[in-house]
Formats: sequence, C-alpha cells, structure tokens
Amino acid sequence: MSLEKLSKTKREALLSLHKSERDKRIADRIKSVLLYDDGMNYAEISRVLFISGESARLHIEDYAKSEKLKPGNGGSASFLNAAQTSELCAHLETHLYMQAKEICAYVLKTYKIEYTVSGITEWLHRNGFSFHKPSGVPAKSDPEKQKLFVILYNNLMKLLAPSDHVVFLDSVHPTHKVRFTSGWIRKGERKEIPTNGSQKRLNIIGALDLEKMTLETKEFETINAQGIIAFFMVLLNVMPFGTINIILDNAGYHTCREVQDWLVLNPRIQLHFLPAYSPNLNIIERVWKIMHENTTNNQYHATFKQFTEAIRNFTKVTFKENAKNWTDRLNDNFGIIGEVKV
Repeated sequence: MSLEKLSKTKREALLSLHKSERDKRIADRIKSVLLYDDGMNYAEISRVLFISGESARLHIEDYAKSEKLKPGNGGSASFLNAAQTSELCAHLETHLYMQAKEICAYVLKTYKIEYTVSGITEWLHRNGFSFHKPSGVPAKSDPEKQKLFVILYNNLMKLLAPSDHVVFLDSVHPTHKVRFTSGWIRKGERKEIPTNGSQKRLNIIGALDLEKMTLETKEFETINAQGIIAFFMVLLNVMPFGTINIILDNAGYHTCREVQDWLVLNPRIQLHFLPAYSPNLNIIERVWKIMHENTTNNQYHATFKQFTEAIRNFTKVTFKENAKNWTDRLNDNFGIIGEVKV
C-alpha cells in the first residue's frame, strides 16, 4: 500500500508530535513517514536514520494502512509464537550474530515482527542465550575417535586394581607476561595494567590424578625425551605400588624410541594416547587454564622471580587447597569436539 501525499495539516501534526516524542522508535517512524513524503525512497531513509530498508518500508506501510506510529510489541514482549521461537532458536544455534540489531533485522525480514535492540536482548536472555566469545577448536578433530577413547577410558577405569592409578599428563610453558582477559570495569573508565617485554618462560610437566585430586609437577630447562623419562621416575617414586596409567597426547617426546625403550624396562607405567587434536579429553589442560586465571590473567609480575613464585605457589599450594572446589571443572565428563547436534 502506497502512502498518499500528506496534507499540510497532517504534516504539521507529525512535525509537532516529533518535537515532543521521547520514544526513539516512534520518532523514527514519524521521520520515516516525513522523509518518504519528501520524496526519499526506502534505501535513502535507511541511510539517513540508520535503520534497515525493511524497517523503513514497514514504518511507512503501517502509517499508510492505519496511521500507526506505535510499535506493536513495545520493545520487550515477545510476539513470536511457539513455532517461530523454536525456529529462531535453532537458527541462532547455527548462525553467530555479533550485534543484536542484526538479529532484529533477521526477525523483521523473516517474521515481519519488529524488535528494538533492548527488546531482542531480553528475548535472547529469556530463551537461554548470552553474549560471549565462541571457543576455538581444532578443525581436524575426529568425533568418532574421541567417542572411542571415552569408551576405552571407561573400560580402563572399571578394570583398575585397588593399587592402580590413572593420571592425565601434559606440559605447559607459561611466559612471563600479562595475559589480558575481559573483566568488569566501571563504564567510561580505562583500566590500565602494566606490561613487560620479557619472553622468559617456565617449562613444566604435570600429571593430574583425578580420583585423588592431586597434581604432580616438575620444571625442566627444556621438554624432551630425557625430561619425560625423568618425570616418569618422579611418578614411580610418589606412586610406589600398582600400574600407573598415563593419558597423554602424541607429542614427539612422548612417542620417541628413547622413551619407548625405557618403558620396556619399566612396565609399571602404561601409556594411553589420546586421539589427535583432542585437548578436550586431557583434563590437565583445564588445570593449566585455572592456573593462568590465578597467576597471569590481568596480573602483572615485575620480575621473572615474582612470576616464577606465583606459578609455583599455584602448583604446590593453591591447587592443593582449592582442588575440591573445582570438581565442576575437573572431572571426566568429556565433551566431544566436532560432534554434529541433532
């Protein structure tokens, strides 16, 4: 339906209403009608008012039909029916939008229902969505191999003798620098944290016993086959009885001939290799994340000595004191990377 040329009386009434209107949504509708009456097309109105061309068209059609200027949903109540809500939720699970206004535009185009940014934000919260960063995962991970590992792991746990152990092993290389992460900062203020140019780092091998919630670590000048063997010997000393089942990745210094030859002479240690590109299955990776949260995330250490002390304090003291509080994160409820949701 096209909009007829506004009479002088109607145009003056709209101009007067616009001057007193405090609701930006209604003001945009009034301006859309006035600009269209001035000869602008939808694209030009979109560019001037910073709204979509579809919004401009609907504003003008609403006025042409019934002189409607007030948004139908008030910006907060959901007028999507149950089927549309389910459909939109499924769409949002497969399409990542960076701005709420993009979702507003999609809803308007798809369902002809208009939301404000605040209105769609409330709808998103009500339907279980929140604004946060996606997680990067290895593109080459194989979900079927991960599932097979979980089956083998569960079987291993069932067959353990009382004196046997299962540990998750991995190396970590914390660098003496601040790792900047998001945090709550007063609006309008700039939060400044000192930085340094140090590239010094620690090289640590660690093993997590998930059942006992204990962490064994040892620092090395460099991580190589000799270091791995030396760490295996540490585990033999702290776990003097039973088989030590070690879950670890396929790093070269784990699979090399020198380590394999040593294992032949030390059968108490049995290695269980993870599928390639599956850090999600190595629980100690989560320990390293917690370590950074407690030592380097948004935290400045003036000297390498202070940095080293902070890392050591976490592995030797903080972890022992708080491990039981982290069981919601440190557990064998494995997630599968790359699994298609149905």
